[in-house]
Amino acid sequence: MAKKIGAELLGTALLVYFAVGVATLSFGFLTTGTSFAAGVIATALAFGLTLMALAYSLGPISGCHVNPAVTMGVWLAGGVSLNDALGYWVAQFLGGILGALALWGTLATSPFYSRSKIGLGTDGWGNSSYIHVGAGGAFIAEVILTALFVFVILAVTHKSAIGNASTAGLVIGLTLTVVHLIGIPITGTSVNPARALGPALVIGGTALKQVWLFIVAPLVGGALAGFVHLAFYGGREPDAVAVVEAVAADGSPEVVEVIEVIEE
Repeated sequence: MAKKIGAELLGTALLVYFAVGVATLSFGFLTTGTSFAAGVIATALAFGLTLMALAYSLGPISGCHVNPAVTMGVWLAGGVSLNDALGYWVAQFLGGILGALALWGTLATSPFYSRSKIGLGTDGWGNSSYIHVGAGGAFIAEVILTALFVFVILAVTHKSAIGNASTAGLVIGLTLTVVHLIGIPITGTSVNPARALGPALVIGGTALKQVWLFIVAPLVGGALAGFVHLAFYGGREPDAVAVVEAVAADGSPEVVEVIEVIEE
């Protein structure tokens, strides 16, 4: 479990540092020029490609949720226990904060950086939204985008999924890319409470006042995806190793013998 928690913390921190970093460089420093569309594409690809890389490298360890909304969906679908989910949530939020602090520490050394003007890739509605969408519209968008994203993750990692694990990371990464292509002009795109909270804590002000929506709405979307997955696919099977370890907790000779056979 310690390895899983560590993987979730590290993965979330890296996702925030790299993907939110590209968002900040694109929209704050205008490294992609004055074209808003170019910034959207660059940021969307950064989130998708970073998650894809993490999925293949950390997926075998923790499942690479790196997102409390994903853990919400997996838990409701029966993929992890509540205790494991709680551990994941703590690690993800902490990772998001650490990633944001590391990114801010990097950019703050630039003479061109201003926390109030450049920001840190935070999400928002009203004046903080490119199209000035209201809070209601932002909430609806975040729920729908997160629900789609989490449902795809649950579907492509289900035992009945077409193909195999070698393609799951690619599909998940591309889905997150598409989600950002539509979500960035609306809210900046959270679909990940940990990604939203970290930068908001660093920037403060309006971003921190509005961050509650980008925590609540994605969790609602993740829960919705979990329930839809149950309706279409049924419950997920818990990790086999975790089941064996749980059964073996009493140290009975019979179970220990079975574990030794499996390990061989």
